[in-house]
Amino acid sequence: MNPERHDGLNFEWHLGEKAVQLDLQSKTISLSSGADLNYGGLIIATGARCRSLPGTEDLEGVYTLRGLDDALALKESFDSQPRRVVVVGAGFIGAEVAATARERGLDVSMIEVAPVPFERVLGAEMGEVLADVHRDHGVEVITGVGVDTLRGDSRVEQVVLADGTEIDADIVVIGIGVIPNTEWLEGSGLEIDNGVVCDETCLAAPNVVAAGDVARWPNKLFGEMMRVEHWDNAVEQGMYAARRLLSGDNPPEPYTPTPWFWTDQFDRKIQLAGRTRPDDEIKLITGSIEERRFATLYGREERLVGILGFNRPRHVMQYKQMIADGVSWSDAIAHAEEQSS
Repeated sequence: MNPERHDGLNFEWHLGEKAVQLDLQSKTISLSSGADLNYGGLIIATGARCRSLPGTEDLEGVYTLRGLDDALALKESFDSQPRRVVVVGAGFIGAEVAATARERGLDVSMIEVAPVPFERVLGAEMGEVLADVHRDHGVEVITGVGVDTLRGDSRVEQVVLADGTEIDADIVVIGIGVIPNTEWLEGSGLEIDNGVVCDETCLAAPNVVAAGDVARWPNKLFGEMMRVEHWDNAVEQGMYAARRLLSGDNPPEPYTPTPWFWTDQFDRKIQLAGRTRPDDEIKLITGSIEERRFATLYGREERLVGILGFNRPRHVMQYKQMIADGVSWSDAIAHAEEQSS
């Protein structure tokens, strides 16, 4: 962020400070410097931070990946020609790191406590397909066991699993999710439950909205409370929350996005749109799973709720719009059959 770019917008910057307390009654934010700021409207966009493993804070060679500084530090570490990289957590951050390290010729182990990597998002069958992509490229994929501890004096040397397995490691990357930054809001009167709880228009309290990784709200399109950690949502929800704050007693239509994201792993561009669950019905609509180039629909309660594509961007964008339009599962299948005939 470059403050000089916003000279004409009457911004008042407080860089290098943290918000430490919110008082809804007096409409006041207290800063770490001791200063108090009064507000007429407030957008809470404090994001989230990476989870880590206890006892690893002072151990060199252990990384999380959240921002540019993290990425540059990890790149420098990869440039030092380590022998083995261990990735803890087989979510999409962990998988991208594993793929990047493997493409640089490094030995890579990826550890996931769940029985199948990516199962929570993609389901067991599609999760196994993505795991096989990594296996095909030489990644050691270890599932169904967690990490007990990391060993090393000043620098990490080994990862010890819960079953006693010991894995040598020069670099460990921890990708086990994030924690919403809401501690500073304790006692404020806002409802905090895995994020700042908002209504369907991102309003958390009178004159207070939340957006991005820290916001949790009911998305009427899917009929559930959700908190979305993808950067695309942070951008869209930030703009929506600002409009909501300025709308006063005439709120806009509820915020009902179709979440989506993409990830590049080896030679596969993987895209997922919608809100999928492990027990959703799935249907292959084009391509070949064996060739790792396909698109799969996800359905639940007679509704199209998701589309997964491996190197199928056109299909993902097409069915993403159908999800937003509330197309039924049977109509989505009929459309796919018509397109393939």
